[in-house]
Amino acid sequence: MSYDVDFLVLGAGSAGVRASRIAAMLGAKVAVVEERYLGGTCVNVGCVPKKLMVYGAHFADELEEARGYGWEVEGVRHNWQTLKTNRDNEVKRLNGIYQRLLESKGVRIVRGRGVLADPHTVVVHDVDGNEERITAKHILIATGGVPVRPTIAGAEHVLISDQIFRLEERPQRLVVIGAGYIGVEFAGVFKAFGSDVTLVHRGEQILKGFDIDVREHLAAQYEHKGIHLRLSSEVKAVDKNADGSLSCHVVHRDGDVETIQADAVLLAIGRHPHTNGLGLEAAGVKVDERDAIVVDDDFQTSVPSITACGDVINRIQLTPVALNEGMVVARRLFGGPVTTIGYDAVPSAVFSSPPIGAVGLSEDDARAAGHAVEIYRSVFRPMKLTMTDRQEKSLMKIVVDKSTRRVLGMFVVGQDAGEIIQGFAVAVKMGVTKEQLDSTIGIHPTAAEELVTMREPVAEPDADEVRRRTAPAPGEL
Repeated sequence: MSYDVDFLVLGAGSAGVRASRIAAMLGAKVAVVEERYLGGTCVNVGCVPKKLMVYGAHFADELEEARGYGWEVEGVRHNWQTLKTNRDNEVKRLNGIYQRLLESKGVRIVRGRGVLADPHTVVVHDVDGNEERITAKHILIATGGVPVRPTIAGAEHVLISDQIFRLEERPQRLVVIGAGYIGVEFAGVFKAFGSDVTLVHRGEQILKGFDIDVREHLAAQYEHKGIHLRLSSEVKAVDKNADGSLSCHVVHRDGDVETIQADAVLLAIGRHPHTNGLGLEAAGVKVDERDAIVVDDDFQTSVPSITACGDVINRIQLTPVALNEGMVVARRLFGGPVTTIGYDAVPSAVFSSPPIGAVGLSEDDARAAGHAVEIYRSVFRPMKLTMTDRQEKSLMKIVVDKSTRRVLGMFVVGQDAGEIIQGFAVAVKMGVTKEQLDSTIGIHPTAAEELVTMREPVAEPDADEVRRRTAPAPGEL
């Protein structure tokens, strides 16, 4: 059969852009359909603008620390509009770069919402109501994810993470619902900018899925900073007051009800695959119980001509993972070097305050997988803070298999955690042992040297402590 293009990609986010570029470089005729914005969530309402806000928030700590080093810092104030304008301009600049990257490789960019009509046809609906039918030999679905919408009473008054970047003013009082990546990061950012922040979470501890020591350590640091943690609690309703402020009604596990006054409420309880309205049923594409597209190891869906990758398949929702998946799909279809994705030892960072870097198995996951483990842990006050009034502490932890001596996981909570763990992730991926870490000479004085100088394992938790850590928390998100 004759098709309009060889490869049609639904979604110009991280996975879609990478797949489009690689396929075009391999000689395919490519079109990419994007409804919202080039670069996807990460560039527009995710990693990039969020990290810029994190950078801005860190200056509050830097200014405080400067006094301990003799700097006289007086009369400093923050201009929210300057931050917003410069951040938005940077996002626009990146949009332009993505457009040029695609067009320079001959990729056609089609603006509008693409809907599958059959296994080889996509109907694109643009903002003016026009339709265009495009046929393709191969179709890739890379539409990413979208924030979970609130179902509470007064949901119309609640922001989702996409909307937080549109705030014209910084809220003096902010309630954040949810304590995953997004909730924890924005709680830290707005607290640093001067907002009074309350973090409400159904679970017993923040950051489900992370090592328990990391979770408890960061929670303690947040409480020390003055972020109000309401754990084992749920927001049941949000009312709008006559003056425009919000009343947030929180029910605690013991049944007590607390009403928190806020200027804004952010719902950050996760994201789900963006599959609604894509015409998957018409094309015969199967989804799972979470509406994620079902694929095999080669990202092949239930339809031979259709593949899917990125957050829409709900494996690991991280930009670098999506980028690699997009590359693998393009090469498999159009003759590039055959590569695979290894989902073990994928490093990640939470840009909290202080930030987290993590790679490999947590202590509890290692035990659950049958490993007998040794734990190495160090908590210390960073050298940079010793001449200041700040009492923030760092945590470093290593999980080691007792028999093989292989390092199963490494965790850092502290300044530059993501930068530190990126280098150590290579070692963990390659199977580094504890003795190889011990034989590595540290760089002094740095925080990172702590990861190669911990010699004594900590005492093992007793049976009651292991049960406490591994028991599922009721309602945890």
